[in-house]
Amino acid sequence: MLTLKQSRRLNTLLVGGVSWIVALLLFFPIFWMVLTSFKTEIDAFATPPQLFFTPTLENYLHIQDRSGYFRFAWNSVVISFGATALGMLFAIPAAYSMAFFETKRTKGTLLWMLSTKMLPPVGVLVPIYLLAKQFGLLDTRTVLVIIYTLINLPIMVWMIYTYFRDIPRDILEAARMDGATTLQEMVKVLLPISKGGLASTMLLSLILCWNEAFWSLNLTSANAAPLTALIASYSSPEGLFWAKLSAVSTLACAPILIFGWISQKQLVRGLSFGAVK
Repeated sequence: MLTLKQSRRLNTLLVGGVSWIVALLLFFPIFWMVLTSFKTEIDAFATPPQLFFTPTLENYLHIQDRSGYFRFAWNSVVISFGATALGMLFAIPAAYSMAFFETKRTKGTLLWMLSTKMLPPVGVLVPIYLLAKQFGLLDTRTVLVIIYTLINLPIMVWMIYTYFRDIPRDILEAARMDGATTLQEMVKVLLPISKGGLASTMLLSLILCWNEAFWSLNLTSANAAPLTALIASYSSPEGLFWAKLSAVSTLACAPILIFGWISQKQLVRGLSFGAVK
């Protein structure tokens, strides 16, 4: 029979072991993608797969010479940050009104907003494409900023609404008694208190915008194409160039992975605790 101390230690070891196995399984595709990006096309197609090989930078040089990586990367940065900023501009007032001036229709409205995320994008592709063409927005960053804002807005409103609901109303009532206007109440009281939740919402929006591929492939061609469109361009009728595809995927994933790694504490903190410490 195991003692209580031994049982707890065994459970800790089992949980730790399972966690490491899951982590390695999740990390392996990224590791293999980076590894393949330094192979030649022949090595990338070798059977069995080669773990040891002579690394080369020709795939990365080819991407920059042929495609101009930095132009696509700049489009991704502008579109992702632009859509996130515009989304926050609409989500904060919407969440504020729903959290602090709740009516019997508030929950229904929130559920309806969230249900729009279940709509297949292809179902509204034709009307959106025709509208973008009518207003001369095809292959522009503007159309992607608008679309990304609209598709992420329900999640942003839901998250901010949840954080705002956890804020004691007494704090806002005290600000009103001191003569604060609605704008001052939001800027000087509400936003500083909920900065953790707002930061996590912004980070999630940035990740979703950066990874969005459907709309970028259908509404852009060259001028405003982000990194997701660059990745798709390496699929050709002749087949997939695995080494080059891995290289461009590594370059596309690297910025958001590094950004997420740096800000992971803020993201987890905001998602876990909301606005209340």
